[in-house]
Amino acid sequence: MDGDLWVFGYGSLMWRPGFVFEDRRPALLRGWHRAFCIYSKHYRGTPERPGLVLGLAHGGSCRGLAFRIAAARRADVVDYLNERELLTYAYTGRTIPVALTDGGRVDAYTFVGDPHHRHYAGDLGIQRAAEIIMEAEGCAGLNRDYLIHTVRELEAHGFADKRLHALLTLVERLTGEIDRGAGI
Repeated sequence: MDGDLWVFGYGSLMWRPGFVFEDRRPALLRGWHRAFCIYSKHYRGTPERPGLVLGLAHGGSCRGLAFRIAAARRADVVDYLNERELLTYAYTGRTIPVALTDGGRVDAYTFVGDPHHRHYAGDLGIQRAAEIIMEAEGCAGLNRDYLIHTVRELEAHGFADKRLHALLTLVERLTGEIDRGAGI
């Protein structure tokens, strides 16, 4: 493929893309929603105590950021993203149309959850997801920081994600219980 590359970020790519981009715009992806459906056994957890990270699951819609990468950097960015996202986690790289908030549409490279992968957690329910996120920590830090950074980035762009806000509220409540010595 020639030309500029668009990348759709919906989780850590929004607040830590790790690549140089020419433009960044709010975008909407239809047919997929953001979900804590991927076990993380490295970055946000360990093999003994896996964390959870975001993936795209079928249905609904997802607001995020579309990054435009210059054609000259296209191959390097795809290589970087594939190394970052595909080597250990339950994702499939896909190019999917996204709507930009200015009314335009672009085909953007992104990562959807692979329900057939052994690290695919699926829908664990909010209580179990919160417990896992509260307990997990990997080489990139606390699992709950991943959730907090994602919610903050969404809010910085005027987006609300009711599922993530509800999850964050429960994680904060559990944190308070731990701080008071109640445990989870």
